[in-house]
Amino acid sequence: MRWYDGFVIGLANPGFLIVGIGFSVGALGAKVAAILWFVSALVGALQAYVYSEPAAMFPDKPGGLAMYAKEGWRKYFSLAGPIATFGYWFAWSSVLAIYGGLIGYLLVGEFFTSLNSKGVNTDSIGGWTANVAGIDFTTVRVIGLICILLCWSFNVRGMRPAVWLSYATGVAMAVPVIVLAVGPFVTGNISNHAVNGNAMSSTLTGVFGESASTWHQFGLIMVWLYVLGWSTYGPEAPATFAPEFIDTKNDTRKAIMSTGAFNVFLSALLPLAVVGTLGYSAIAGDLTGIVYMIDVLKAIVGDFFGGVLVVCLCGGLLLSMNTATMDGSRALFGMARDGLTVKQLSVLNSHHVPGRAMTLDMLMNVCLLMFFPSIFFVLAAGNLGYMLSHVLALSGVLLLRKDRPAWPRPIKLGPVWMYLAGAFAVFNLLLIIFGLMFLKLTGYAWNYAFTDPSAFTGRIILVGVLVLVAGVAGYVIGQRQVGRPFRWTDPSDEPPTAEAYETAGMAIPATAGD
Repeated sequence: MRWYDGFVIGLANPGFLIVGIGFSVGALGAKVAAILWFVSALVGALQAYVYSEPAAMFPDKPGGLAMYAKEGWRKYFSLAGPIATFGYWFAWSSVLAIYGGLIGYLLVGEFFTSLNSKGVNTDSIGGWTANVAGIDFTTVRVIGLICILLCWSFNVRGMRPAVWLSYATGVAMAVPVIVLAVGPFVTGNISNHAVNGNAMSSTLTGVFGESASTWHQFGLIMVWLYVLGWSTYGPEAPATFAPEFIDTKNDTRKAIMSTGAFNVFLSALLPLAVVGTLGYSAIAGDLTGIVYMIDVLKAIVGDFFGGVLVVCLCGGLLLSMNTATMDGSRALFGMARDGLTVKQLSVLNSHHVPGRAMTLDMLMNVCLLMFFPSIFFVLAAGNLGYMLSHVLALSGVLLLRKDRPAWPRPIKLGPVWMYLAGAFAVFNLLLIIFGLMFLKLTGYAWNYAFTDPSAFTGRIILVGVLVLVAGVAGYVIGQRQVGRPFRWTDPSDEPPTAEAYETAGMAIPATAGD
């Protein structure tokens, strides 16, 4: 792979932005939402560049930021690695269920006129429904299921077919997203509706029954920064593929920089563009969180081309699913290879990709799509582990600087980047605390009848915690399989590999590892 392959894979990030815009605009108003999206995307881009140092430092180790957490923390707390890896893996892998459902909503919204985006039961409205053996099959779910199986079938056949799919769907994603972000400014549609509104007070008092005090408004801001991290921290994905780049040092850095810059650009424009085109009320009233995009596209380019762009947008969301399959499965494979979970997942198939990990991803997402309350329930549950993995990875980068100062670093960042790593680790930890405290203010925990905004809050947190518990259990089993007893610390005397020295342009000592 070259850096532009990594950038194309990173084009999944606009899909992550689209999933959160509707509810964030509804809760905050266009102006506040745009500011928070920009801030969150900027943090995501900067901390992704921090990861370029350990990505090049371990050119032979797959796993991405979860691996950096494991290597940095192993001397102090052995469970940091499996906790970070399982949290990271679940958040990335569950994208298949989330975006499979979103593709279903968009296609049903475009081609089934019975879809009512303001309906109550947003999991079954529109299209065809059937109950088979107690399982509700809907048009939305069946379309999502087909998308999950399609991504799995491409990825288990090897890296190159998966990258080809990324190129095809990357183009499909780029066109509607650029139209969404730039089109309203070109056509003048941006002036159709006020975009400087602040809906925080009305959201707190009118929707959630809370006071509009400074404390609650601060909590609303923090919980949305917590949730937006799931959408905007994606530029770290190219670091996961560092071992597969031809030029580990330069390709990794360029892929991260280009992906991060594009993500910041879109995050700043999209909230304003969609509200300026369609208006606040139309977006806030869409309980699916995505179908309003159909009306936005058609308002910009007309009904026919708008319909074409809806299909392209679905193709772009398929790219997000493809990237999730590639990224999540490699994190799980890297964990198994290092003895951090069951060794059966450390096997490459005949196409030299982690087929077993991909199959586990596929089966899990089928269950998430078919049995969980909503796609936003899945998102909120996975976000706990994802944000925690960033806390552990960023602090792990600092610990690697402290404990392995003499290791070759092909990309050695300046001191200011280490200060940023520490600041972002603390910032993300605070977001986790406030995110769990004020989770109901996102609207992701409503019951089916939309009468209780905190109905699923406890279950969302429980699922997020159980994912991390599963990571710990897998670690204990994995350690026993490789003949090691469980230890709270796992000091390493492992020397840098010859590949690490070679990547850094340094002479390879006789003590270098394999």
